[in-house]
Amino acid sequence: MSNSTPSRRRVLGGIAATAATVVGWNATTQTWATAAESGRGHGGHGGGQVAPVPTLDGTLKTSGTELAPFGQDFGRLVTDALPWAVLVPGSDRDVVAMVNYARANNLKIAVNGRSGTGDDIESHSSYGQASVRGGISIDARGLAKIYSIGSTTATVGAGVTWGQLTDAAAPKGKMPPAVPDYLHLSIGGTLSVGGIGGTAGKYGLLVDTVRSLDVVTGAGQLVTTSPTVRPDLFNAVLGGGGQVAIILRATVDVIPLKERAVIFSLYYNDVATYMADSEKVLADGRFEVQAGELQRTPDDTGWRYKLEVGAVYNGTAAPDRAALLAGLRDNRADAVIEDMTYRDYNFRLDAAEAFLKETGYWFQPKPWLSMFLPASKAKQFLKIAEAELTANDLGAGFLLTYPYRTSKLKRPLAVQPNEPVAYLFDLLRFPHPGEPNIQGMLEQNRRLYDKAVSLGAKRYLVGAVPRMTETDWRRHFGNRYAEFCTAKRRYDPAGILTPGQGFFG
Repeated sequence: MSNSTPSRRRVLGGIAATAATVVGWNATTQTWATAAESGRGHGGHGGGQVAPVPTLDGTLKTSGTELAPFGQDFGRLVTDALPWAVLVPGSDRDVVAMVNYARANNLKIAVNGRSGTGDDIESHSSYGQASVRGGISIDARGLAKIYSIGSTTATVGAGVTWGQLTDAAAPKGKMPPAVPDYLHLSIGGTLSVGGIGGTAGKYGLLVDTVRSLDVVTGAGQLVTTSPTVRPDLFNAVLGGGGQVAIILRATVDVIPLKERAVIFSLYYNDVATYMADSEKVLADGRFEVQAGELQRTPDDTGWRYKLEVGAVYNGTAAPDRAALLAGLRDNRADAVIEDMTYRDYNFRLDAAEAFLKETGYWFQPKPWLSMFLPASKAKQFLKIAEAELTANDLGAGFLLTYPYRTSKLKRPLAVQPNEPVAYLFDLLRFPHPGEPNIQGMLEQNRRLYDKAVSLGAKRYLVGAVPRMTETDWRRHFGNRYAEFCTAKRRYDPAGILTPGQGFFG
């Protein structure tokens, strides 16, 4: 059977644009069939064999207006990835049924995280990773239930955001130990790529806080998996880019709530001093939160580094600030110290999001680049980045860079540099509205990626690197690639899941 992708006009026209009820997939015409067309026989417009859509508790959307929001993602770099249908699941059974339906009819299927705030709900992949052109997209908002919050764990649907879990856990005196910097991301989506934030130095990646998962494999099986129950599946799901199973639910760690935080923003004029202080506080563990950033200088003539660290506390027992800063070599005259609720700190990017939306930056193409650098080569690479990047390359965006212990990261597909300490390099560009050189930024990403890899770096699975090949991915996953391929064959034998990653050629 042909698996060719039709034109956008064909998808948005005909059956998909009508109000008629879709009853099945026409294998001959490679379109959805209505009841009227499925009854015309082999000689009519809808001729051919029609595979009936299974009975669903949720909804299968096929109209053009319903499909259009799923044709691009947050990155705005891939804008022609229209699916043929969108499933809003009403139950686990719906996901099982549609995975089996996709497999039987040679259709691709992938979850779309539908993250964000307000009316700006979309996949937060940045280079089509969650796209499923000509296939079935699963709207994660149909999986957005919080099932339980206990003394040490919470069980949540894959479409729940970290912000929703944070706010639901707080009245119970609990919080997730690790969250992403932007909390309005789906839990299922972040667990599929790894998930990193300023607590990585203490708790590892978000995948390192997972106790168990309920998933539907590409073979259509509903399975519970954990480090001791089908561990090969567990390890292939977490950080595996959606290649072996669809996450329905996750049981994740929660810890006692921390109410307040003292946040220190410390500034450095050179990378060596910044790295020395960053690795010092990482080693002695004096802070709960540790992040960092490469910023333009106040006069916009060059770059400087910001070390952002936070100590958390409850009640009025604020920590000793002088003791927390002892032995550091920052430019103390420029230091900014803030005492705030820990919730306000965790949701700190909400204000930046509002600004980026008001000024139009949020809706621009976003050529992001995310890497994990070996500490021994981080200074060399950051000096290359300082020389390569301009203020225009960043736009209104951010360039995060900070160290963490690789020993805290336990999931095998969240591959890391082969050193005890690594640095995040997270180039989160928000280009100026109307920026004409988006393609040039993508090519710059490729140059920086190739240089970083030559120094022993690994990719974080978000971001936009053009022309990634199977050879690139083999090099990325290293000796874990063969095991990953084995899991792919075992749990997604028809190769229907999440084609946008391109791991396997």
